[in-house]
Amino acid sequence: MLKVAIPRPSSDAVFRSGQRTAWRSGFDDEADEAAAHRYTRAEAEALRRRDPVLSPWIVVLSQVVVGIVVAAMAAWLVDARVALSALYGSAVVALPGALMARGATSRLSALSPPVSALSMLGWEMVKVAVSIVMLVLAPRVVDGLSWPAMLATMVLCMQSYWLALLWRPRRP
Repeated sequence: MLKVAIPRPSSDAVFRSGQRTAWRSGFDDEADEAAAHRYTRAEAEALRRRDPVLSPWIVVLSQVVVGIVVAAMAAWLVDARVALSALYGSAVVALPGALMARGATSRLSALSPPVSALSMLGWEMVKVAVSIVMLVLAPRVVDGLSWPAMLATMVLCMQSYWLALLWRPRRP
């Protein structure tokens, strides 16, 4: 078998229109360092006051509120069976979301960026697993389950992040 060695450019080279140019020639490291600004403690506190962080608990609360409103409308327009299905659909979204919010706001998540990332990944897996288990158990938990009502409520609750943004603390 014939083996052919193909020359490869070094990692610091880029080929443009048949010419070899240095990879780093297009970057100005001094300009990048000048653009970066380190905030002082006072500047960081002012930034936090001006643009507050959205709490994950507000998102969970908005999901619960949307679920209750949809279930109440279902009870008023259709019947109690559909309302219970809608309420269970909101629980399938809000309960795992609450678990995720609890994990995301724990002290372990604030130790370091790698620990925080692993914690978020772990809690996301817990969230998905609990959601799947709740969906599998839905026909056993809710008598006369209405799948369309449950799934529609789940979609509305998952899309309720916009409502949480309305509850976000106002800028001073």
